Amino acid sequence: MKKILSFSFIVLFASGVFVSCQSNQDVDPYAIPSDVRNQLIGLGFDVVKHPPISFDGGYLVEGDIFLSASDLSTMGAAKRVPTVEQYSTNLLVTGLPRTITVYMPTTFSAANFSAVDEAIRRFNAENLQLKFQRVTTSSANIVFSRLTKSQERQGILGSSGFPTTAGNPYGVIKMSGILESTYGLSVNGIATIMAHEMGHCIGFRHTDYYNRAISCGGAVSNEGAGTVGANLIPGTPSTATLAAQSWMLACTDGSNRFFNNDDKTALNYLY
Repeated sequence: MKKILSFSFIVLFASGVFVSCQSNQDVDPYAIPSDVRNQLIGLGFDVVKHPPISFDGGYLVEGDIFLSASDLSTMGAAKRVPTVEQYSTNLLVTGLPRTITVYMPTTFSAANFSAVDEAIRRFNAENLQLKFQRVTTSSANIVFSRLTKSQERQGILGSSGFPTTAGNPYGVIKMSGILESTYGLSVNGIATIMAHEMGHCIGFRHTDYYNRAISCGGAVSNEGAGTVGANLIPGTPSTATLAAQSWMLACTDGSNRFFNNDDKTALNYLY
């Protein structure tokens, strides 16, 4: 099951600030059909700042939302609605207490290794029943891999998915390899993106899934609950805000976002 910022789709964590350019003379292999583009507009997605592209057999919307054709058919029109801040999917990691192993290949830079270790430290510092451990074998529960150069040029920062029906974490996190060199992100900034993708892997939806404009700007865009669900987590406050700086906001400006108090409440409730 893949998810991108919502339901049975891949969740990608891309910035509403980072934009990539491409020569108009290039043949664009990522162009999408006009009817799909029109459908996305009707659902409230911004197709101007972040033009949707074909991605992994589906569509990548607003820089970080992976949608399949079936995802599009389940989504409702955009709405502004007051709701709680933290959301989970219907699927969570089971078999607790449990340690999830994480593997990063040596093709990543030293900064990326420092970042994944920092992301793991943040989760483990919460003393959850779910622990993370970096290992040196690719048979790990979660394997990091690099986005293609073409995907990086599209401005994609990372992608992941939701837990499986068997109660296992989503197994692959794809990351940009140019977060330092092109965007100037610090280790903590990269760790925030990695922790965000790890959050998706264990069943977290975007804090502002019902209105991505909160963190991404632009027009109102509702990711929708879809078949994967968007379940409120008790104990978290009403409405999402950019000021709260949740680590699960849909878009990032590249800054460091530790778990805020509401994030910690949500993590402890689920795990």
